[in-house]
Amino acid sequence: MRTLNIRPLLAAASILALTACGLEGTDSQEQETAQSSSDTSNDYGYQTYSDDNLADSMASNDDAADNAATRSGEGVSGDASNMGADNAIPDSEERPTMQLQVVLDRQGFGPGVVDGKMGMSTRHALSGFQEANDLEVTGEHDEATKEALAQYDGIAATRVVTIPDNWGDLEFTDMPESTADKAEMERLGYTSLDEKLAERFHTTVAVLKELNPGGKPAGMENDPADGAGEDASPEGENASSGEGSADTSKSFFTAGQQIRVPNVGADRIEPGAIQDRGWQMTLASLGVGTEQPQVDRIVVSKEGQTLKAYEGETLVAIFTVSSGSSEFPLPLGEWDIVGEAYNPPYSYDPEVLGNDDPDGKTYTLPPGPNGPVGIVWIDLSKEHYGIHGTPEPETIGRAQSSGCVRLTNWDAARLAQMVDTETQVIFET
Repeated sequence: MRTLNIRPLLAAASILALTACGLEGTDSQEQETAQSSSDTSNDYGYQTYSDDNLADSMASNDDAADNAATRSGEGVSGDASNMGADNAIPDSEERPTMQLQVVLDRQGFGPGVVDGKMGMSTRHALSGFQEANDLEVTGEHDEATKEALAQYDGIAATRVVTIPDNWGDLEFTDMPESTADKAEMERLGYTSLDEKLAERFHTTVAVLKELNPGGKPAGMENDPADGAGEDASPEGENASSGEGSADTSKSFFTAGQQIRVPNVGADRIEPGAIQDRGWQMTLASLGVGTEQPQVDRIVVSKEGQTLKAYEGETLVAIFTVSSGSSEFPLPLGEWDIVGEAYNPPYSYDPEVLGNDDPDGKTYTLPPGPNGPVGIVWIDLSKEHYGIHGTPEPETIGRAQSSGCVRLTNWDAARLAQMVDTETQVIFET
């Protein structure tokens, strides 16, 4: 994605994140200040896991799982990677590929969308894990790789969570087609609770529905007396709409509902680590923690469709990317990072983008996860080029970009914490 006039705004990046973005974060900050009796840290505008982990209340609680494993002297079993009462519900089936994706994602080797399928992004993630562990790089889940991954066998593929009650107070809005109409919006937020939930767990709405047949976590007995089951569908009694509340009639899931999700982790947010409150809320909503390595070099491969991040000579992260097109090819060479913008607005200029726009008007689009550059812009010394997120995670690696390097929002958020202006950026064939 090529954009315009981002760099001048980055001269005051800290101001940009607060003033230009307005209602920063993944949903209206004012909306997310709604509290429930289960809140553990209501100073942060959303239901957090605990005082020492400012991830949301659906956090993986990896530390508790690790402590449990240490006490027992064994690997974490079943659903122990989230120690709450929700996880007394065992999954109805084993999900080996999803479990592999969850483990790789937690280690920084991004499989893209966690969907239980052995696709291109998962093979890239396997290749990254193999390179980092001095294994033969095959991109396959071969025996040597299985042996190296055996230490993570106790991490479950899924866990059961309860959607925070205060999500019922959020408002979701359909995205208009025209750029002019988008420019009139306050922000380009999520269109439904389902979409917000899918991005939180690095997956798709379709996968969440598969994990929750009839609106219940797979493995839960269907008891009609509890009011769940089919009524959790959009046409069921849990669907509601009206002024002052979320239009959940277009959502399959609802606030307060128990659901099964991919067991993504590495989502701990250390208190005091993030000064920008809006960015902190964004990280929480994406299930991305603050404990990230600081990298010296990132290498984007045009043909390989990957971004590799190195700490010294050690590969510590790999992500599948979309980069460039025939009209706007990836600018090969070495570049500098000149700044970052969290939850940035977007300057739309059809001339810069090469669009055949009859009116030729420029627009400033508001921030939000459904904006053209997603939730973060990492600005490069090559004018109009950067590394950024996307509103369409399923297209990463499968659709061209307008010259820039595009990642899923959750991978872009993770990468943004790894790099700074000292990080070397290399674009290669």
